[in-house]
Amino acid sequence: MSTFKITCVIVDDEPMALNLVESYVAKTPFLELKKKCSSAIEALEFIKNEPVDLLFLDIQMPDLSGIAFSKMVPKETRIIFTTAFDQYAIEGFKVEALDYLLKPFDYAEFLEAANKANKWFSLTKGNQQSNVSDEKDFLFVKSEYKQLRIKLDDVLYFESLKDYIKIYLKDNPKPILTLMSLKSLEEELPNTKFMRVHRSFIVSLKNIEVIERSQIIINKQRITVSEQYKTDFLEFVNNNSFNS
Repeated sequence: MSTFKITCVIVDDEPMALNLVESYVAKTPFLELKKKCSSAIEALEFIKNEPVDLLFLDIQMPDLSGIAFSKMVPKETRIIFTTAFDQYAIEGFKVEALDYLLKPFDYAEFLEAANKANKWFSLTKGNQQSNVSDEKDFLFVKSEYKQLRIKLDDVLYFESLKDYIKIYLKDNPKPILTLMSLKSLEEELPNTKFMRVHRSFIVSLKNIEVIERSQIIINKQRITVSEQYKTDFLEFVNNNSFNS
């Protein structure tokens, strides 16, 4: 499975339904909730400024229906409809919804629909990211008034230090110090080679020497995998483990 998160918005005018889907999203590791909205108009305003991957969208709502709203969202944003009325199923599939959940639905049904979305994004978004990572094998970073070319294969790990980042390299006893945020760096790095495992650390996956409980050892440095990043890291370990 892919290590990226699918960003999503929940849209429903019923507070109980809104809260139920929110609880389902919270227990699904590959979903990241950006906002819950009580109307399609509120959701439309939000995604204009912050596009998301997926909408969990009620159909029958006042002012603007889910079907009408679905025709206004960017084509990159996919939809899973949630409704109490099964007569909308054909209309839902006409607008190429990924799935259609009929209320009341339980977590197993929700997860089945979410997994369809995960497979779809693994084929599209995952391929795009892997293409980028194939092209990028170095970064230019500013350090001491110079632009240094850093080969990504030489990087052991990155450590955040307030507004700066320390870059630890093979065969280089002193780290390189550069003014940059760890978040902006994470967006530039190929996700097939690097993973954030702590709010202060991004590690080179190929340079991990030992994993001991919740710690990674790289070049004698122990780095703790925090709870926030543990799910993705364990998925990486499981996908690359040999079990006899």
